[in-house]
Amino acid sequence: MGRLTYSELEPYPERHLALTSLTLEEFAELLPPFEAAFQAHMADWCLDGKPRTARRYTTYKNCPLPTASERLLFILVFVKTNPLQEAHGLMFRLPQGKTNMWIHTLLTVLRNALRISGDAPSRNLADLARRVDTTTEAPTQADVVSAPLFVTTAQNDGLAVRKTRASNRAATVARKSAIQSRISC
Repeated sequence: MGRLTYSELEPYPERHLALTSLTLEEFAELLPPFEAAFQAHMADWCLDGKPRTARRYTTYKNCPLPTASERLLFILVFVKTNPLQEAHGLMFRLPQGKTNMWIHTLLTVLRNALRISGDAPSRNLADLARRVDTTTEAPTQADVVSAPLFVTTAQNDGLAVRKTRASNRAATVARKSAIQSRISC
């Protein structure tokens, strides 16, 4: 089984659309801001998420995702299909650990590319009103960094669920008595 590549998928626009939710034209339009965001990210960070200290980023000839189109295809397929990392790695011939590193790096890059290009979804009414108004300018770098792209629900501390404490004396006594009863049987 070969790996999924952009060059093999390009002749089949319906498959491309099914895997990425983008037409070939939309994909080509997103590619330059994505590559710019990738190069900017890799100038400061390593693939494993650590700050870059010594050398600058270069793409090796044996890199599993050597081109911008391969990287964009990789992350768009992941976002659209939401497979297990092991399954996604099989599609692109990567081990699960490398798949994890590429996913975390490229999600950040995709988020920044969508924000800079103005294609990120609006998360509040004020932002939506600003985007609908055609007289406003493009988002600034402060807008790009501050607002989250993928929002999760906030933690609800108002729940009336009582938390069991591990150091509670009654829990310790109950645990010890259960162990003693198993030993004596």
